Amino acid sequence: MPYEIKEWRGFLVEARKILEQVKEGSMSIEEAEKYFRKQPFEELGYAKLDTHREMRSGFPEVVYCSKKPDQYLLSIYQRLFEENGEVFGTRAEKHQYELVKEVLSQVTYDEVSRILKIEKEDKIRCGKIAVCTAGTADIPVAEEAAQTAEFFGSYVERIYDVGVSGLHRLISRLDVIQEANCVVAVAGMEGALASVLGGLVSRPVIAVPTSVGYGASMHGLSALLTMINSCANGIAVVNIDNGYGAGYIATQINRLGCQKDDKGE
Repeated sequence: MPYEIKEWRGFLVEARKILEQVKEGSMSIEEAEKYFRKQPFEELGYAKLDTHREMRSGFPEVVYCSKKPDQYLLSIYQRLFEENGEVFGTRAEKHQYELVKEVLSQVTYDEVSRILKIEKEDKIRCGKIAVCTAGTADIPVAEEAAQTAEFFGSYVERIYDVGVSGLHRLISRLDVIQEANCVVAVAGMEGALASVLGGLVSRPVIAVPTSVGYGASMHGLSALLTMINSCANGIAVVNIDNGYGAGYIATQINRLGCQKDDKGE
């Protein structure tokens, strides 16, 4: 079982213990009320850190780094690290990495996906998500999806450069793709990869249009329109270049598969 699910269940166990103490009389109703009234966010003035998000949704708050003032970003990373023991940020720049690293030496930065993170070392990943790209130009968005899913406890299989202009490349990896609990299809140009995969797999396909392409691709709008108008069933579409959103949803689906495996179903 991935540690995120364990952490989430841990919150529920903690709440149950509080209620049991009230029932047994070892804690007063007033004390329990004070516990549950604890402010579910931390006020920083310029930000309100959602420290209870993992309790509600199973996922901790993630930092969107782009355009954040340096001091705000640094403070947010410090507080989230103190709270959770790890931090995950998207769309970061190299100078933001250098800034955070001066204070939090554990932080790592991937220039391809632009992810800035501190991750726990003992993480267990379950299930399988297949992240596929039409071309190598789509890899930055695909890596954002793949690394998001990995951070949240999913095992990811990368199948890159398998677009429809060379369909035999996709077919050669089809057995791996069909084993996955969820498939992420990342494509620019006309965005046909999602439709092809939708006709070949029995699991959900999350289509991610990218802004890759020539003039008439309209910065990803062409791929977006193709994907939302696909005749293949079982395809859901996220926004243009939204690898993070795809990785998040894929993890939600993959966790359901992990839970079934835990029950032996």
